[in-house]
Amino acid sequence: MRALFSEETKRRMWRRMWLALAQAQGRAGLVSNEEIADLRRFVDAVDLAAAHEIEKDIHHDLMAELRVYASQAKLGGGKLHLGATSMDIEDNVETARMKVALSMLDDSLRSLLDAFAGQIEKYADLPCMAYTHLQAAEPTTLGYRMSLWAHDFYLDYENLKCLAAWLPSKGLRGAVGTSASYAALLDGTGVSTDQVEREVLSSFGLTAAMITGQTYSRRLDYIVVSAVAALAATASKFAFDIRILASSPFGELGEPFGEKQVGSSSMPFKRNPIMSERICSLARLLNANAGVMWQNAADNLLERTLDDSANRRSVIAETFLAADELVVLAHKIVSGLRVDKHRIEGNLQRFGPFAATEAVLMAAARRGADRQALHERLREVSMRAWEALETDEKNPLPDLIAADPAFAEYIEPAELRTLMDPKAHTGLAAERAKLFAAKVRALETPAPLTLESIL
Repeated sequence: MRALFSEETKRRMWRRMWLALAQAQGRAGLVSNEEIADLRRFVDAVDLAAAHEIEKDIHHDLMAELRVYASQAKLGGGKLHLGATSMDIEDNVETARMKVALSMLDDSLRSLLDAFAGQIEKYADLPCMAYTHLQAAEPTTLGYRMSLWAHDFYLDYENLKCLAAWLPSKGLRGAVGTSASYAALLDGTGVSTDQVEREVLSSFGLTAAMITGQTYSRRLDYIVVSAVAALAATASKFAFDIRILASSPFGELGEPFGEKQVGSSSMPFKRNPIMSERICSLARLLNANAGVMWQNAADNLLERTLDDSANRRSVIAETFLAADELVVLAHKIVSGLRVDKHRIEGNLQRFGPFAATEAVLMAAARRGADRQALHERLREVSMRAWEALETDEKNPLPDLIAADPAFAEYIEPAELRTLMDPKAHTGLAAERAKLFAAKVRALETPAPLTLESIL
C-alpha cells in the first residue's frame, strides 16, 4: 500500500498514461513509431530531484514531471500530453490507484475472514453471557459473538469488491469535459476521441464515466472514502468490544501478548489492549476523512475549482494506509486471541440463571399456573438474587426458585435444574455460527489487482 501511494509510483503511472496516450494517437498518425519507442525507453526514469527543482519555479508538479520526461526522451518528448489537460492524467491515475487499493484491502479482508472462520468453528459451541446495554442479558456462544464481528467485515468485503469493479474514471475529456482539444487533433484522421480514450484507459483497467467536467465528480471520492470509513467503523466496533471483554471486570478475552511485552512504564503487571486501542484511534481519522471528501464534492464549483486538490494529496493515501493497518491489526488480534474459559464460565454462572426465568415461567404456565402471578413472584426472587450478587455471593436464584412452593407445584426439581442451566438457552447460536463460517470458507475470491498490473 505504501508503494502504491508513493510519489515515485504516482509519477511512473503519469508517464505510463502519457505513453499510452501517445501510442493511441500514433494509430492516428500523430506520433511516429520512433517517437513512441523513445518515450517507452524513458517511461520509468523518474527523477524526483530534477522534477522538484523545476516545480520550485513553476509551482505545478505534473508540468514539472512532464518537462523532465520530455528532456529525457528528446526525440518523442515533444509529442507528450497532446490535447490533454492535467486532470486527464492525474484523475485517471488516481482512479487506477484507488481501484488497486480497494482490491488490496479486499484481499486482506478475505484473510481476516478466514482467521475469523477458524475461531468461530473452534468456539461455536462455547456458551457465554451476552450483554445488551452493557448489562447481562441472555446466553449466547462465543462463536456466535465472533460471527457478529465477522459478519460486519463480510459486508465490507462485499462492498469494497463491488466498488473496485465498478469505480469509473474521468477519461480523456480535456479542460472542461467536452473533449474539444482531442476532437480537433483527431479531425480527419479516421480515429475518434472515444477510440483513443478506450485504448488508453483499457491499459489501466479503467472505464470512463459518461459525464465529467475538468475532473471526475468528486462525489466518487466521497463514495470510496465513505466505504473505507465504513470498514473503519466495523473495525472500531470489534476493537471496542475486545477492549470491554478484556477489561478486568469481564476478563473473558485478551489480545495476544508477547513474552517480553511491556504493558506500562509504571505498572509492570498491566496487559493493555494496545492493538484494539490503536484501531479505535485510527478509525476516527477515517471517519473525519469521509467528511473532508463530502466537502470536496459539495464545494467543487461549476466545471472545477481547486478546493479539493491540496487535501486529496494526503487524505486519499492516508485513508487507505490507515485502513490497511486496521485490517492487519484486526488479523493479529483474531489469530492470537486469548480466551479465558474460566472467566467465561464464571460470568455465565453468575448472570445466566436470570435468563432462564422465562423458560421456567412458560413451563409452569403450560401446566395451568397463573402467568401474571408467577411473573411477579419471579421478579421478587430475582431482586433478592441481585442483592446477593452485589455482596459477591454465588447467584442464589436457582435455589430460591426451587424452594418456592409457587413453582414446586408445577415443576419437578430435576426439570427445574435443567431449565435453570444457562447453557441450555443459547438457541440457534452454535448452528448459525457454523453456517456462517462455512459461508466464509466457500467464498469465491477474484484475483486481486496488484501494483504490478498497472506498472
